[in-house]
Amino acid sequence: MWQEGDDGVPCAKLIPNSAGQLLTPSAVSLDDKGVVLVGDAAAQRKLRYPERTATEFKRDMGSTRIYRLADKRFTPEQLSSLILRSLKKDAEAALGEPVTQAVISVPAYFNDTQRNATLAAAHLAELHVTRLVNEPTAAAIAFGLANQDDDDAPNATLVFDLGGGTFDISVVEQFDGVIEIKASTGDNYLGGEDFTQAIATLLYKKVGLTDEQIATFKGVELEHFVQAAERIKRGLTSSNSVNTTVQVDGKANDLSVKESEFEQAAAELFERIRLPIKQALRDARINTDALDNIVLVGGSTRMPLVRKLVAKLFGHFPQSHINPDEAVALGAATQAALLARDVTLEEVLLTDVSPFTLGVATSSKHRTGHTVQGVLSPIIERNTIIPVSREENYTTMDDGQEEIELQVYQGEHRFVKDNIKLGELNVPIPARPAGDVPITVRFTYDSSGMLEVDVTVGFEEDGVDNENVSDDVNNHLNNKGGSSNQTKKSYNLTLLGNAARLDEKDIAARKAELAKLKIHPRDDLPNRALMERADRLYSTLIGLARDRLGEAINDFAAAIESQDTNTILDARQEFSQQLDALEAML
Repeated sequence: MWQEGDDGVPCAKLIPNSAGQLLTPSAVSLDDKGVVLVGDAAAQRKLRYPERTATEFKRDMGSTRIYRLADKRFTPEQLSSLILRSLKKDAEAALGEPVTQAVISVPAYFNDTQRNATLAAAHLAELHVTRLVNEPTAAAIAFGLANQDDDDAPNATLVFDLGGGTFDISVVEQFDGVIEIKASTGDNYLGGEDFTQAIATLLYKKVGLTDEQIATFKGVELEHFVQAAERIKRGLTSSNSVNTTVQVDGKANDLSVKESEFEQAAAELFERIRLPIKQALRDARINTDALDNIVLVGGSTRMPLVRKLVAKLFGHFPQSHINPDEAVALGAATQAALLARDVTLEEVLLTDVSPFTLGVATSSKHRTGHTVQGVLSPIIERNTIIPVSREENYTTMDDGQEEIELQVYQGEHRFVKDNIKLGELNVPIPARPAGDVPITVRFTYDSSGMLEVDVTVGFEEDGVDNENVSDDVNNHLNNKGGSSNQTKKSYNLTLLGNAARLDEKDIAARKAELAKLKIHPRDDLPNRALMERADRLYSTLIGLARDRLGEAINDFAAAIESQDTNTILDARQEFSQQLDALEAML
């Protein structure tokens, strides 16, 4: 929600969910009755019911992976749509009106396939996406707006975004109301969950477990280690050493983990943080000593070792005056206001970049005579400011060639087989000796994600049959024709990045599948989440602590049965405080 603050400075107001929380975990679970739980209620079930719960599916957007929750199957897009539906309902409850449009943030390193899968998820949730914004870009918007008065000189900022599942880096320059993204990059498979797993692996070693024994862990046994690892990770934010207890074969093992041990166990992960930083700075053509600010975004940046690493890399401590968990949402809300042309933001201008290289497949002959095929020829390099239009010149390789198959790719690898194919265009050409037909390919890429490909073929006489241009079902091909006496004809391929790449039949089928699901009532989710949290905690306690929790669970269940709203709210607050106290003892 967008509003003007008390000081007259425009600002975003985050809307709480039904539990009164500003953060809704990306988690979906099915209970034993087949009812769908989303958010915190589902996240609390992750370890106790892994076969019924899905998290981290954001990493698999655009893939063919299928998640099995009990007896039901879900694509990553369907799971994401359930989260979006929940957020949509929360927004509608707060605003008192229907919500049909959205600005959605995605990791900066999401490729075209992953971005279109995100659009498909929104479509399934009955939301029209007006813009996909890169997460570090959104954070940069939030930070830039908060500092928009500091326009005496260009301000260079590095946005360091380490969340639960992904890592993004953006280099931003701000000057006189202009927020310019200079470079974005990242790692879609690096986040807080990986650091938790590194600590869990350390705990396995400390109690002498073999790989074979670890492989047999499930349910409560696995829960003890992962929950202990999560507590240690959080505990190390305020202490150099954390004690914990884990159960193995009914025996309690008292363990201690030092910050230095954590650093060693996660050494590979910390090294993976360095690489995108170096790439972003190189692409932005800026040195570390030229950076004015380092901004931390994402809950995982709360880890002291991460902050120490950032300080070591850049020579000064990062800023954290904006809540790292909320910066992306604040920036996305600001982007929505910019798109809506909110009068309070008319002086703010945002430029973004293409996070991936865009090019075509080519072949070339080595001096030995050997032909190397399927090589990517970049036309728009990664981190080029958009909108942009660039062209490259090519020619034929074979005598008498009558057609070229122009294949468009996205990615950074040398060979196109390792990149993402976006589309193709078949272009007829006159049959002439190799090298005699000039071919110009122009890419035009805009901020909405639309890539327009124009191919111009030059030749010495007419004779090209324009009817040979193919018509792809998913991509619009437009033969622009040519003059009667001239030597050139042009062809066009438009790839729409703002349209989900599922046809209407697929969309209808997936919507029908989701419509069959029994969704847990929104207003009851806070109670369900608290009960799931209590059940998880109950399995880790023993003795008097477990007995106390059992009594508290019974009391809260009785309050729910009363169906009196005030009684339930009071009991929920008391029960939550009791759980906090018991978890603090672990």
